Amino acid sequence: MTEVLRYAAFTTDPAGGNPAGVVLDAAGLDDAAMLAIAARVGYSETAFLTPGGADRAYRARYFAPVAEVPFCGHATIATAVALGERHGPGRFTFATNAGAVAVDVDAALRATLVSVPPSVAPLDDLDALLAALRWDAADLDPALPPRVAYAGAYHPVLAVRTRERLADLDYDVPALTALMTARGWTTIQLVHRESATVFHARDPFPVGGVYEDPATGAAAAALGGYLRELGLVGDDATVTVHQGADLGRPGLLTVRLVPGEPGVRVGGDAVPIG
Repeated sequence: MTEVLRYAAFTTDPAGGNPAGVVLDAAGLDDAAMLAIAARVGYSETAFLTPGGADRAYRARYFAPVAEVPFCGHATIATAVALGERHGPGRFTFATNAGAVAVDVDAALRATLVSVPPSVAPLDDLDALLAALRWDAADLDPALPPRVAYAGAYHPVLAVRTRERLADLDYDVPALTALMTARGWTTIQLVHRESATVFHARDPFPVGGVYEDPATGAAAAALGGYLRELGLVGDDATVTVHQGADLGRPGLLTVRLVPGEPGVRVGGDAVPIG
């Protein structure tokens, strides 16, 4: 029987952050089996590893309860911490559907991934997206223009003026699911900027079979690329993202931009659940 580990990522509290399933030995599992396991686990994503042919190198795939996703940040952090507990701190490399992702685990068993190079594009479906969210254009923060950001998966980035607007999330599930499916979006990165480098985030994820993702590493990496591309932070910056408080699962994500490094670093803790 396949062993499924359960970790909470971007937290030191098993009741916080984003739960992830972790299968450290997925050899022999086909796509249908991995999807069935992810559905049974019921978390927003479960990571599946097979040996990559080199020391500390793995093939990593990520399944939500209803579909495979190209890259998942919180499950990567959880998986790296699980590996660090078993093999000691150091660097692990994951070959994902989005590309190669390196993850460093320090002596305190805190993990930091380096995303694939991000990109930012115009958001052409703003009216449809606002309608599905049941939001109004007046809710948006004009200093952070809507865009579609990518760092392994595609996430529209919408920034709102107030924390209260972000907290009041009640979207049209069928409409948003249809729009995201048609556009190939993984989550919607909804943010409020508390200060220049502190953000609050929420991520609807109906295409994955869950209403909302509690802490989203892939979207945080995409946000880092967005902030750098639009000149909203410097080339050498650390951004803090608070997520999950509105779900009763507070998490903390650290986004780091390093001069000369194409990818975006996203770091956090992870702890076993139960």
